[in-house]
Amino acid sequence: MKNILKKNQIIIYVIAIMLMTAGYLNYTTSNGENSIQTSLDIEAKDDSKLADIGDAALVSSNDIVTGDPEENENKVNTKSKENNITDVNSIANNEIVEETSSNINNTNSKNSEYFTKSKLERDTMYSQMLETYNKILNSNNALETQKQSATEEIKKINDTKNSIMICENLIKTKGFTNAIIFVNGQSVSAIIETSEELKQEEVAQIQNIIQRELNVEAENIHISSK
Repeated sequence: MKNILKKNQIIIYVIAIMLMTAGYLNYTTSNGENSIQTSLDIEAKDDSKLADIGDAALVSSNDIVTGDPEENENKVNTKSKENNITDVNSIANNEIVEETSSNINNTNSKNSEYFTKSKLERDTMYSQMLETYNKILNSNNALETQKQSATEEIKKINDTKNSIMICENLIKTKGFTNAIIFVNGQSVSAIIETSEELKQEEVAQIQNIIQRELNVEAENIHISSK
């Protein structure tokens, strides 16, 4: 009887030990699975963060760059070309303006030169004529008729010079930069400095001034522009 009780107690101890071992193994396995799952979750979260960083837009201090890099590069190149074209056009326009201004200044300078030189030559001619007639007046060998004729010619020259001066000044008051008048007997030539073609009313005004001051017929007056 005692032997039977001992055998039963041993069996109960073995079963208890087996139950404890199984419980321990289940506990250990459960903790291991949780640990592996936690590690995977962390890795997944880290991958998500990396994906977010990879999709982030690049921001500079001047421009925001998004979308296709080639498209952005094309936009930058196009903008650069447009700026270059604008700069070239601006330079070209400035050069044209400067060249035009230079041509106008050169033309004006040449015209001024012409009028100054022509007036000087005309006045020199009158001075030489006056000098010749004055020599006749002061000559002891000249006849009285020659002296009288010289006096008349001197008066005509001075009257013509005064009339020419009045005509040129009156023409300038009509808005013209310059004017020069040549008198050859009853024929009068007037050259007017102007950048545009003379209008019919302007020609009429100049003609009236010359006709009145120099006492010549309208058909003998010749007007041109320079």
